[in-house]
Amino acid sequence: MSTSVPKPSNKKKQNQASRALRELLGSNGTLHPALLPGISAPESNKRFGIDGWILGIAGAFVVALIVFGIVDAESLGRLSNTAVTWVSRDTGWLFSALTVAVFVYMLVVGYSKKGRIKLGADDDEPEFTTLSWIAMLFSAGMGIGLLFFGPYEPLAFFLNPPPAFSGVEAGTTQAMYGAIAQTVLHWGPFAWSYYALVGGAIAYSTYRRGRLPLISAILEPIFSERLQVPLGRVIDIFAILVTLFGTAVSLGLGALQIGRGIEIVGGIGKLGNAAIVTIMVVLTVAFIFSAVSGVKKGIRILSNVNMFLAISIGIFVFIAGPTLFILNFLPSAVTSFFTDLGPMLTVSSSTSPAAAEFMASWTTYYWAWWVSWTPFVGMFIARISKGRTLREFVTVVIIIPSIVCLLWFSVMGGTSMWMESQGMNISGAEASQDVLFRVFDNLPGTMIVSIVAMISLGVFFVTSADSAALVMATITEKGRAKPSKPITIMWGLALAGTAVTLLIAGGEDTLSALQALVTVSALPFAIILIALMVAWWKDLSTDPLVLRQEYATVAIDQGVRQGIREHGDDFVFSAGAVEPKNGAGAWLDTEDPALTEWYEEALNDTLENEAVGPEAEHTDQQT
Repeated sequence: MSTSVPKPSNKKKQNQASRALRELLGSNGTLHPALLPGISAPESNKRFGIDGWILGIAGAFVVALIVFGIVDAESLGRLSNTAVTWVSRDTGWLFSALTVAVFVYMLVVGYSKKGRIKLGADDDEPEFTTLSWIAMLFSAGMGIGLLFFGPYEPLAFFLNPPPAFSGVEAGTTQAMYGAIAQTVLHWGPFAWSYYALVGGAIAYSTYRRGRLPLISAILEPIFSERLQVPLGRVIDIFAILVTLFGTAVSLGLGALQIGRGIEIVGGIGKLGNAAIVTIMVVLTVAFIFSAVSGVKKGIRILSNVNMFLAISIGIFVFIAGPTLFILNFLPSAVTSFFTDLGPMLTVSSSTSPAAAEFMASWTTYYWAWWVSWTPFVGMFIARISKGRTLREFVTVVIIIPSIVCLLWFSVMGGTSMWMESQGMNISGAEASQDVLFRVFDNLPGTMIVSIVAMISLGVFFVTSADSAALVMATITEKGRAKPSKPITIMWGLALAGTAVTLLIAGGEDTLSALQALVTVSALPFAIILIALMVAWWKDLSTDPLVLRQEYATVAIDQGVRQGIREHGDDFVFSAGAVEPKNGAGAWLDTEDPALTEWYEEALNDTLENEAVGPEAEHTDQQT
């Protein structure tokens, strides 16, 4: 198979490309699938530009839902609650099974031979330090949730043990262990495996296969060519909607929680809508500024700052709180998670009415919520993970955050449960968002740590919102890695506008209804994730590195046998020709166009882009 290479305007680039191509040719003068080094999708290309269908349909849905929330917030709430009940009752088994399947799938991808594959070309190196990478993972993934649920969720399970611990008496030490185990189940490796699946698949598809950085592009191996465009648009529109509404919920609830913190710290009365909207405006200006400054400048700096703030809060609570209790509590909490993992995973809605209610309120809700956030968080994780191997990616994205979550919930949740057991009445908080500040009230330096927590909450929302704005702009512009500022600002304003409108229209009830709708949207995305796993596995199985490993396995086996037969103990390896169909690659049809066409297409796009030059990119951005 020959490669058609467009003629660049720069002759030096053309010569370099020709030399690079010669290194990838097999003995018959065609591209050899086992020699391909991988290739990134070009960051500027004639294929990029605003997709009118995606922008128009997604925008219409946003306007329609906002109008619905303003005109009839009560009906929106009833509709969403009915839908959530149905999803939890009738499809909870699907979410539970998918969660375990995704976790096992990612372990196999990361720690099998495929783990050596890079999310990029063979010679690509990571763009960010490991510390910055981890900080950005938390900021985009679940940073705000750790502050909100850190002291609250374990306390809730401590006072009302989950079904897997139904024989445990509430308020006891055993209830504490069960509370942490159940919380880590919801926030630990199973949650992060969803993010790793979508993030890893997009990073691989974009930085090694040269496709557009879109969820729809991952499914190309299983889509027919005729269906790729219409089905791809449906998937990408849905990804934008889930991202926008899910992030709008976080912005709205976050503004309410920051407002509640101001009320508690300042000792003032209840803040009205004007104050909440003011908080939203400040956050909006901050995250739009961060978004248009780009990942490297804005999000990285804010993520590093916030990682420091969050770690400082955790260390403060550990030292100022029941330090000795936490040190003794942590090992048993770890043991409880692993020993009770089976019972926790086997709880289902059919177990009992109490289990059905718990699954709907907690476990199934969490699985659906993580699924619904995979388009946004997965695409962002992909953008910051170029150059990592799959083994490194899986370890950092799943294992390290899970360890951090375990430590965080053991410190924050352990402290709230210990305070409750000592009669400090943490559960007497008026609302769930008050629990964090109630814990601080029982520690020294209440005012300072509360202010730091509110700053951290604000920064977490800024990093989540600007990440979402960049992702939605990327999808709108057909996968442009660096979307134009006007489109990024537009989606940023849509995020803030949606949250503010719904807050004013119906307050927390309207936002809760929207949150429920986001959860319902996870059901079709669960089906998409199943298809994604099939498509990605198909790609990984024919990756050049995997092909070379198979060549090596066959060649070594044949070489050892032949060497012993002909030379006994006195032989070494050297490559030599054998009869056709008897060599190390006899198992592979190297002339199958599917094994090389992806590289040719991406290479042609890259060379064509370089030939056109920066002026075309400037013109394209203005379109």
